[in-house]
Amino acid sequence: MATPAPFSRFEFLIAWRYLRAKRAEGGVSVMTWISLLGIMLAVAALIITLAVRAGFRDEFVSTILGANAHVTIYNQAVQTENGQVSRVIADYDAVAERLAAVEGVTRVAPLVKGQVMAVYRDQNTGLEVFGIAAGDLAEIPRIADPETGVGDLADFPGGIALGREAARSLGVGVGDVVRLISPNGVRTAFGTSPRVGEYEITYIFNSGRYDIDRTRAFMPFEEAQVYFNREGVADELEVSVVEPERVEALAAPLRAAGGERALLWTWKDSAGGFLRALEVEDTVMFVLMSVLVLIASMNIISGLVMLVKNKGRDIGILRTMGLTEGSILRVFFLTGALVGTLGTILGVVIGCLFAVYFDAILAFVNGAAGGGVWDGAVRGIYRLPAKLEVGDVLSAVGLSLFLSWGITLIPARRAARMNPVEALRYE
Repeated sequence: MATPAPFSRFEFLIAWRYLRAKRAEGGVSVMTWISLLGIMLAVAALIITLAVRAGFRDEFVSTILGANAHVTIYNQAVQTENGQVSRVIADYDAVAERLAAVEGVTRVAPLVKGQVMAVYRDQNTGLEVFGIAAGDLAEIPRIADPETGVGDLADFPGGIALGREAARSLGVGVGDVVRLISPNGVRTAFGTSPRVGEYEITYIFNSGRYDIDRTRAFMPFEEAQVYFNREGVADELEVSVVEPERVEALAAPLRAAGGERALLWTWKDSAGGFLRALEVEDTVMFVLMSVLVLIASMNIISGLVMLVKNKGRDIGILRTMGLTEGSILRVFFLTGALVGTLGTILGVVIGCLFAVYFDAILAFVNGAAGGGVWDGAVRGIYRLPAKLEVGDVLSAVGLSLFLSWGITLIPARRAARMNPVEALRYE
């Protein structure tokens, strides 16, 4: 007598029959349906978590790369003739040309930086001023975005550009005049007196990052040189590259082009601690959500154990008809695997739909809660997007199927080893 091939059609038919059988007929118990719902919700939660995590990292990195330099070039400190420590770059035009010639560099801009106190009527706030040329400012994506900015960037040479949150703190808008006070002002015989200047706000930008919009302002490069006593020099050079994620590969040529005193500070150096924390959080969240999938899969054991007990007579009859232990094992494995597979499919559908419409769902929750669900002042970024990635969905599917199918083997093996004589003795 020929042995049937593994996973033959009749094995699927028997498994499907057991899965559809009513409880009164000794079919699948309510525990199996609970496990189905559990797997569905666990897989959906895992996909949503991975999508939100990917979206948060993507938005966080985008705000860094879109509003900051990918690489900052500055000089080692030297002591001047009057005993002061200086890091300024005197030949910044020549250095900028050498840096721009490095393959992979898209933009080089000299900067003058300083700390000031901004005052408008009875409001004041601290600002970090970046002195930059108008053409270079227009090439910073998150700053020069006309959809999020207020005012005309073409008017920048006649005033300053201010972050949205700083403008809100001062209570100013485009066209208002603010007073900037710098402690490093005019040098006199009696010491250095604060420098005070009044500037019109010509542009208000929204970078997507609260800390940038709260503390940053841009001033025309030549005006910043005069205001911060940097005539003829720059404090640093900011560099943008084609592939920011691989910025380490350009470290050596950039350092060589910057000169013997050049030092580099990349965006990964500035945000490295936070990015590493995100990686640890990603791992922890994946493990926690995997435990939920495991718990949901464990419920399959309860349902199949009860099914095996109720179907003892059927197992005995099937064995006497010639079915092997392997066939019985595969029948009950398929019964449990169908539950895990169906739960996984439903979970993927729900999770993907939730991720796709995440912005609308979050907006609804935020409105229902009266606002404040996502506070940019606390979280750093203004929005929490969800980004579906094929790898994340496949990892969730693989984990769910591996756990649910693996768990199913335990009661299926028990059914296969059942003695047909013992199964039929009391029937």
